[in-house]
Amino acid sequence: MLMDPYEKRSNPWGDVERHVGRYGAPFFIPEIIDHAKGSYVYTEEGRRILDFTSGQMSSTIGHSHPEVVATLQESAGRLDHLFSGMLSRPSINLCTHIAETVTDPLTKVIPLSTGSEVNEAALRMAKLVTGKFEVVSFNRSWHGLTEASAGATYASARKSGLPGTPGQLAIPTPYEYRPDFVDRDGKLDWQKQLDYGFAMVDAQSVGSLAACIVEPIVSGGGILVPPSGYLAALKKKCRERDMLLIFDEAQTSFGRTGQWYGFQHDGVTPDILTLSKTLGAGLPLAALVTTAEIEQKAYEKGFVFYTSHVNDPLVAAVGCTVMDVIAKENLLAAAREKGDYLAAALKQLVEKHEVVGDARGRGLLQGIEIVKDKMSKELSEAIGDRITARCLELGLHMNIVCLPGMGGVFRIAPPLTVSYEELDEGISMLDQAITDVEHTL
Repeated sequence: MLMDPYEKRSNPWGDVERHVGRYGAPFFIPEIIDHAKGSYVYTEEGRRILDFTSGQMSSTIGHSHPEVVATLQESAGRLDHLFSGMLSRPSINLCTHIAETVTDPLTKVIPLSTGSEVNEAALRMAKLVTGKFEVVSFNRSWHGLTEASAGATYASARKSGLPGTPGQLAIPTPYEYRPDFVDRDGKLDWQKQLDYGFAMVDAQSVGSLAACIVEPIVSGGGILVPPSGYLAALKKKCRERDMLLIFDEAQTSFGRTGQWYGFQHDGVTPDILTLSKTLGAGLPLAALVTTAEIEQKAYEKGFVFYTSHVNDPLVAAVGCTVMDVIAKENLLAAAREKGDYLAAALKQLVEKHEVVGDARGRGLLQGIEIVKDKMSKELSEAIGDRITARCLELGLHMNIVCLPGMGGVFRIAPPLTVSYEELDEGISMLDQAITDVEHTL
């Protein structure tokens, strides 16, 4: 049977109900997307929707960027896929470009496909190199859904009733809006929190601590920016225990926060860096970055992560183009400047609306937390869901964290190419949606 992939069949939602499997989302957005361009997606009915999430936080330079389209057209006719042991110019150049933008001594790069996959590779490498198996991560973490990456994930998907990867240990996530350890002024005492977390790690460990994996900004757990000094103190804890420090920069890399990589804001270099989402402009591309010393030890110990798409040339060529566009269009500075503009607008929403409790973030990775009221600061997933639905009606796609116990935080991550007019348009629709929902409470 021949089929045009864009054929418009009658009763498409009947096809969805009969044939499209569900994979975790509580529902699909009730419109079929026909095409996307820049900061917008367009439905089959012709409705234009402003995309404030860059797809799945991945279309960093907007949908269908003309240079990415050109690269895809050229690469598809020249080099699409190769035997995994073959190298091509795009894969070599991608590794080189990444190494040139990352802080020394991170000089060795392995291109892979997805965030879960690259975190799986990083954890396997850390365990092999250290000869140990225990992994520490935040209690609001999200690092993926494959075996080891899921083991390091506490935000969701742990309650299957089945055994997970052994040796998983959690520490508290620094959360300044909701502090658990406080100083005399009632503010988060992050050093005391960190000390407590590692005291619990030490108590539970069997003496085989291999690695700690965290995001420089905890995204799925609520756009939580660690306080200044926290990441340096975390690295010290790891060094004291001969653990490797892994930064998962699926969402904070390639300009999203105003630097090439999120860790560069704090000047704390990890032992292993994992990149995904923002590297491929929406295509499946990831990369593991580490030191020559760690890579050599892993090689000597027989490290294997041999996938069907490691070093694939087509997506590697796209990754090179993404990095070129970021550099040529000066998108690092744009993310800082537009991020400040967006942050100021979100702070105004906090001042204006009783249900907006907090605004936070860095660059063009921002968030607002929805509460029942500012006095109680009680989370309200229900109000957040209603605001999300109203935004979509108005023509704005927003993503609200819907993980159990962590809902009520909007993740706002428009493309780095977003215009100030589009930011104004999005903020206006978000403001209207919050106002409309507040009037019904």
